[in-house]
Amino acid sequence: MRKQIAAANWKMNLNFQQADKLINEIMGADIKIKENQLTIFAVPYPYLSMSKGVVGDVQNYKVAAQNCYQKISGAYTGEVSVEMLHSMGIYYCIIGHSERREYFNESNATLAEKINLCLANEITPIFCCGEPLSVREAGKQDEYVGVQLKESLFHLSAEQIKNIIVAYEPIWAIGTGKTATTEQAQEMHQYLRSVLAVQYGNDIANEISILYGGSVKAGNAKEIFSCPDVDGGLVGGASLVAHDFIEIIKALK
Repeated sequence: MRKQIAAANWKMNLNFQQADKLINEIMGADIKIKENQLTIFAVPYPYLSMSKGVVGDVQNYKVAAQNCYQKISGAYTGEVSVEMLHSMGIYYCIIGHSERREYFNESNATLAEKINLCLANEITPIFCCGEPLSVREAGKQDEYVGVQLKESLFHLSAEQIKNIIVAYEPIWAIGTGKTATTEQAQEMHQYLRSVLAVQYGNDIANEISILYGGSVKAGNAKEIFSCPDVDGGLVGGASLVAHDFIEIIKALK
């Protein structure tokens, strides 16, 4: 059975004290997490060590970085390499979030470089894809996200692709309060899995977790996660509220 994943993306939020309080509240909650479930905290760089210390070795709870640089090392002031993350025991990293693509002009080719470095350093990429409103309104969303997958992932071998988590983000539903209907979410997740199946075969495609990332809340998580091809969520705003994120974790199937 595919991993069912609740991934928190804190983005650039919370001071240190707030972050420490939040993760301790969640980790202190009585959550009966199943063997096939995984909770990931993608936190700002300064909070990686603190979060790793709180999570410790608790089974099926992990800490992730929100980004990495596409070079191994060098004169890149302010950037963080995958080797740095690996040396801290960080084995998950978000790659290609829509905000990185939009605000920092990250291309599919750049993301492919980041994917390669992550895999070479035993870091599981959480690869984000998704379409803006204009593409959705034009009915071109399948073609758009298909290109994102092909240009950033399809150079990988069958064994490598098994180590990728995909997160579908309808960009028009991030931070807007809008949410794709369960039908829209399932339709796109099914399409993404079909694209993976054409490239790598059905068996491998059915092993890959595909998360939904568009205004997941405590109140809609169970319905969204019930879709056959939705394997959890990449959660933004709701992950900053302990009660809400706890309910989202409990909504995993």
